Amino acid sequence: MVEQDLLDQLGTLSLPTLGHFLEDGFCSPMIATVVPGSRMLGVASTALIPDADAIAVNQALVRLRRGEVLVLDMGGDTIHAPVGAVTAAAARSKGAAGIVVNGPVTDVAELREPAEDGSVLPVFSQGSTCLTTKRHNSGRGVFGVPITIGGATVHPGDLIMGDDNGVVVLSKATAAAVLDKAQASDLAEPAILGRIASGEPLENILALG
Repeated sequence: MVEQDLLDQLGTLSLPTLGHFLEDGFCSPMIATVVPGSRMLGVASTALIPDADAIAVNQALVRLRRGEVLVLDMGGDTIHAPVGAVTAAAARSKGAAGIVVNGPVTDVAELREPAEDGSVLPVFSQGSTCLTTKRHNSGRGVFGVPITIGGATVHPGDLIMGDDNGVVVLSKATAAAVLDKAQASDLAEPAILGRIASGEPLENILALG
């Protein structure tokens, strides 16, 4: 189980700051936000969904627990959308922290519509389409296994973070190890920006060697 204190501290970080200290765990830029301005942080609940199978997606939704991010590996299918208005509503009803899929979504306008409390469910995908999954019920969906999203490996229980810049996947150990350095970097940035804005010579500010 992930300690709430770790989640709370990660929630304050600027995600690109993690890119200063880590090389792995960053999803391809093709995996982008569907809901601009939203921010996601939760624990991965993974599913491998072959056959564009909507029944397998529903089975993954039923497995969700509060605070988890539904992470769907469509097995290379970048044509069929497994996520739309109903899927997002179901995930929200389970208390999900977000959805990430390495394929397209549909019902984009509905996904961006706030709930009655003003909140939105963060959704990250590889574009959008009108073509959706079907009720094949092939029985080949697999849940709670390592999957790949945008070139990044996601294990069940990994931490998933996302915002307008992209999606980052971190193990609990990696997150804890990088946290102090990332926080220090974030704290230092306003002063650096202020020095640049004041006209101080860049040679005094930027690392040049």
